Amino acid sequence: MATPKKMRVTLFKSAVSAKGSHRATVRGLGLKWTNHSVEVEDTPATRGMLNKVSYMVKVTGDAS
Repeated sequence: MATPKKMRVTLFKSAVSAKGSHRATVRGLGLKWTNHSVEVEDTPATRGMLNKVSYMVKVTGDAS
């Protein structure tokens, strides 16, 4: 079985003044502070989360 594709996600805007559900989504992605980057699997659920908070995050296609 192939390894799942990964994306690097970086929080570039603070989530302090965002809606509560958007803050929860950012935390669900594993992001904790501004300029924090994490690697997440490229799944439909993750894509939906990224779409919801697209104004706060930057996505890089390849994390390897």
